[in-house]
Amino acid sequence: MMSTLALDIQQVNKTFYSDGQLTEALTGINLQVKENEIITIIGPSGCGKSTLLKIIAGLDLEHDGTVLVAGKRVERPSRDKGFIFQEHRLFPWLTVEKNIAADLNLKDPEVRAQVDKAIQLVKLHGFEKAFPKQLSGGMSQRVAIARALIRNPRILLLDEPFGALDAFTRTHMQESLLEIWKGNQTTMLLVTHDIDEAVFLGHRIVVMDSRPGKIKRVIPVELHHPRNRAGTAFLEVRKEVLKTLEYVEETTDTWVI
Repeated sequence: MMSTLALDIQQVNKTFYSDGQLTEALTGINLQVKENEIITIIGPSGCGKSTLLKIIAGLDLEHDGTVLVAGKRVERPSRDKGFIFQEHRLFPWLTVEKNIAADLNLKDPEVRAQVDKAIQLVKLHGFEKAFPKQLSGGMSQRVAIARALIRNPRILLLDEPFGALDAFTRTHMQESLLEIWKGNQTTMLLVTHDIDEAVFLGHRIVVMDSRPGKIKRVIPVELHHPRNRAGTAFLEVRKEVLKTLEYVEETTDTWVI
């Protein structure tokens, strides 16, 4: 991976009022992300994972601190920051190729070429004319990823993109995301509640704590892709994440919230 910084978060704090009380959503967030790196973010509900992604995306500007993408301060949403939600948010009246193009003119030869390339990258060849209701959940998410990728984002932000999928489809989508990353080398930050997903995908795992939301630890994952989920090294990293979260049930080794 290159050493150039894709993202630099400097002392970000986020507070808001709820029922007349001031709540610290995030405090003292500092994180540097290299170009082409995959960062997975995990932590208990309410620790500010999604809020952090929205701040990086420029969707939430009411915060203290500085967020730099490729050295430029984030002051608004822009195409250099792609965002994938848990729900695919496709337009039901548009075909796959038109959903990917969205506000771009599909009749433009350059746009047409970009859409075709994205369809090949997410392995949806043959489904260009299909409508969202004809697709599985995993296929719909691949359309959403393709839609973000054709805008050539510097960073792709994914907020629990596979959370609504069944276990088999989720595993397949994790593998598909890695294939997309290998083909496109886009820097990615992915929020998840799934420890195995965090270990399987991430070059580093950001473990967050709540009340207030803060980074508790950043765990490097020094394993080559593809990773063996049943391998000793994988399980050692998983155990380290569990220890950091401090939600370990000694007898069953499960994460309980």
